[in-house]
Amino acid sequence: MNQPRSAVDRLLVDESGRSPRADARRNVERLVAAARIAVAEVGVGVSSHEIARRAGVGVGTFYRRVPSLEALLEAVLDEVLDEITQLADRALADPDPWHGLGEFAAGYVRLRAESCGISEALGGACPDGLAERLTGMRERIRQLVERAQVVGAMRVDVAWQDVAFLLAAAATGDHTLGLRADDRQWERNLGIILDGLRASEPLASVI
Repeated sequence: MNQPRSAVDRLLVDESGRSPRADARRNVERLVAAARIAVAEVGVGVSSHEIARRAGVGVGTFYRRVPSLEALLEAVLDEVLDEITQLADRALADPDPWHGLGEFAAGYVRLRAESCGISEALGGACPDGLAERLTGMRERIRQLVERAQVVGAMRVDVAWQDVAFLLAAAATGDHTLGLRADDRQWERNLGIILDGLRASEPLASVI
């Protein structure tokens, strides 16, 4: 399997095959790092001016170094979706399907909880070029759920689509009913969800 390209490498593709100058690469690296933080804090509606400010460069440098704001955001979101895909693939390779599902769920919900932009993208607010990535994510969640059900580790009356919505719900908002969530609220939410999904008896003991 080929190693996924980083957001920086995606943005530095040169049809001539020449390597970019060192200063050009440094600027792109700064823009990618700033964009990832801005997307996490502000969401996919962040502006090029805001990203340039965070990166410590001018807007002119921004547009000299990246094709467009949309291309930068797509590269950053694609990089994070690569991380989620790798989480899912490791989980699918886990010999214990329930453990694999739990490990994936924890990583997936953590990323959703920590990044406003990733939560929006996984909810469908992403560039058209990433639609295929969401299709692949749905397929992996289906496989993870069905593996756990086949071995009797997970309730069979729950559809894989239900699990996708439950994992999204675990990445809670920061307040409700005048209560404010701490940074680990998502872990408690997920623990309760996984407890509810787990089968009450192993398959071998069910007659």
